Amino acid sequence: MADKKPRLTTSAGAPVSNNQTSLTAGRRGPVVLSDYKLFEKIAHQNRERIPERVVHAKGWGAHGTFKVTNDITKYTRAKVFSKVGKETPILMRFSTVAGEQGAADAERDVRGFSIKFYTEEGNWDMVGNNTPVFFVRDGYKFPDFIRTQKRHPRTNMRSNTAMWDFWSLMPESLHQVTILMSDRGLPVAPMYMNGYGSHTFSFWNNEGERYWVKFHFKTMQGHRHYTNEEAKKVIGETRESYQEELFGALERGEFPKWKFMVQIMPEADAENTPYNPFDLTKVWPHSDYPLIEVGEIELNKNPENYFTDVENAAYSPSNVVPGIGFSPDKMLQARIFSYADAHRYRLGAHYESLPINKPKAEVAHYHKDGLMRYYNHNNITEAYYEPNSFDGAVEDPSVEEPPMKVSGDIARYEYEEEMDVYKQPGDLFRLFDDAQKQRLFGNVAEAMKGVPMDIIERQLVHFDKVDPAYGEGVRTALGIAQEAVVR
Repeated sequence: MADKKPRLTTSAGAPVSNNQTSLTAGRRGPVVLSDYKLFEKIAHQNRERIPERVVHAKGWGAHGTFKVTNDITKYTRAKVFSKVGKETPILMRFSTVAGEQGAADAERDVRGFSIKFYTEEGNWDMVGNNTPVFFVRDGYKFPDFIRTQKRHPRTNMRSNTAMWDFWSLMPESLHQVTILMSDRGLPVAPMYMNGYGSHTFSFWNNEGERYWVKFHFKTMQGHRHYTNEEAKKVIGETRESYQEELFGALERGEFPKWKFMVQIMPEADAENTPYNPFDLTKVWPHSDYPLIEVGEIELNKNPENYFTDVENAAYSPSNVVPGIGFSPDKMLQARIFSYADAHRYRLGAHYESLPINKPKAEVAHYHKDGLMRYYNHNNITEAYYEPNSFDGAVEDPSVEEPPMKVSGDIARYEYEEEMDVYKQPGDLFRLFDDAQKQRLFGNVAEAMKGVPMDIIERQLVHFDKVDPAYGEGVRTALGIAQEAVVR
């Protein structure tokens, strides 16, 4: 058996004669500098970690396929949707937002929900969450919000006070806070939660028509959630419950699936909706824009190597293909830059040439040199700039996106609907049954432990405006009498 094993080598390919002991000057002498194999081994160990993601650091992923089940070509020219029955390979990654890589999986938190579609026209990244809305509507506030979810600079512990102070001063967060503190804030495992693009994106077709679009991924396994008490027991036994559930299911041949659906809004409708359709804290009512089936997502293969396939996976909303575009959504516009920039910092300027990020479509560009430039995209030494008189890559006007019919002066605008932050959270709250409401009240109260009373009182006023029963329920859970709240 031993003679069938590959021969151990250095990274340069030289065979290794001894991988057990250091080279020393005499039996009891010091290690000598000529033991280059020892120093190569230690140097590689020192460098085998890369910076973790600032947010969404703890994640779980798998390979799969997307299959088109319904014709939507009248809305988009994207070839990934070109015909019913078409299949496209994908890589999905799920994650928590706030926790570091060593955090427990079963924590109450928003979950990232991202899909990389390896299409024939390049990679399309759908980078979303398991919620249809978010805490803030403007990317300017995103760094501030994330700091409230991370460790306090003095105590180095998570701070309930920071979270509720920020949320109570940013009432636009009410919709997302209500979802987070409800049952859906703690899914049992990745396969038991929905996914959403959350932002408003756009489709455009061969006739140059644009439609606004929302992406939905509905779990076909049903929703399952932990209570806080159940999650504490799980964390007491394992911090890797999501990884165990997802990896184990695929190893057993139990392949999770999601229905891929969209909401479609004609471009001109955006001028007339009573809410801003580009506001990330709002949803589009299904009664106005019903869900349209697109296809089915299936996960069917675990990564062969977690680091190369999941840790190195780099998703960015800037990765779109002809037929899919953006919108005036302020948060989306900020993420178009920030995600790609995070990958350049974490993985290097050529991160999209790593095998897991490399498109299956042909790649040809003029980006030049830098760290880890180990490939040649143009293969013609004379065509290293553009335009050129040689046969280098050229532009293709046929995939030019039609102009977006929004315009105006550049200024720091506030949304006209800024004060309308209570209606949709109230509509959601009133959908909950009594048991769901009681769990919501208890989860909020538990999350407010240690928070100063003036911050709690400020947040309770917002809950009152969502629905009087919301505020009263949280007060009861907190043990606070109604008359004690300062209004």
